[in-house]
Amino acid sequence: MKKHLLAFTAIALAAGAAYAQSGDTLAKVKSTGLITMGVRDTSGALSYTLGDGKYAGYHVEICERIIGNVEKAIGRKLQVRYQPVTSQNRIPLVANGTVDIECGSTTNNAARQKDVDFVHTTYVEEVRIATKANSGINSIKDLTGKTVATTTGTTSVQLLRKHERANNVDFKEVFGKDHGDSFLLLESGRADAFVMDGQILAGNIATAKNPADYRIVGEPISVEPIAIMIRKNDNAFKKIANDTVDGLAKSGDLAKLYDKWFMQPIPPKNTRVNLPASAATKAAWASPNDKPVEEYLKK
Repeated sequence: MKKHLLAFTAIALAAGAAYAQSGDTLAKVKSTGLITMGVRDTSGALSYTLGDGKYAGYHVEICERIIGNVEKAIGRKLQVRYQPVTSQNRIPLVANGTVDIECGSTTNNAARQKDVDFVHTTYVEEVRIATKANSGINSIKDLTGKTVATTTGTTSVQLLRKHERANNVDFKEVFGKDHGDSFLLLESGRADAFVMDGQILAGNIATAKNPADYRIVGEPISVEPIAIMIRKNDNAFKKIANDTVDGLAKSGDLAKLYDKWFMQPIPPKNTRVNLPASAATKAAWASPNDKPVEEYLKK
């Protein structure tokens, strides 16, 4: 059975290559019966692994709703293939057709919009600093002479260096290959702080051996729209995705999904992230859009 499934997947991927190149995801998945969802192992409550090839989270569930509407549009049930992605490879894998819909924790910015498209924003993030409770670090200025961890392929430390309060703050950077690896740098003492999206920090702290040993400190370094990613100029697929998100927002179901993943106990350990929806997130739900971070940073 396993060999049969692998053979089916290989054939489906090969058959879908031409459609992927043309950017017609609906035609591709209708032809192959397979849709590939890009997922993250440690992107907090947005997307994380349960082990055994299973994934969960706020963005994973929203993507499942989108796929459900795709099935209605094309008139057939789809097999969902989960493809773990990293900060480094997520954009190339969407752009080249390997991943049909990326359901992780990707910031929508102008540079990325040249290569991929973003579905309407579902979460607006504040980039923050996580540190050990006894570190003495309370703000950006306290990072002078410290080692700061971030995840390869993300924008967090770049934003930190550009922050007005980072003037004359000199720190060393170390990089984790993914968010779990970056948190391990903090946990093991190889880094004094971990700079990343607040919900990713909160999610990793919630699942740490001793959550009380860590805290999120300091002023927000940046406000960033986080969105589900699809291939460039795939207008029919993007319409279904946007209509799904807009419908969830209008009905109040998006707020309920947020509460489920960020305020209630979540598997596998039944921990709570305890991160209420920000005013910026609620504003994005009220007025659906795919504005890049540059629009949010305008004064």
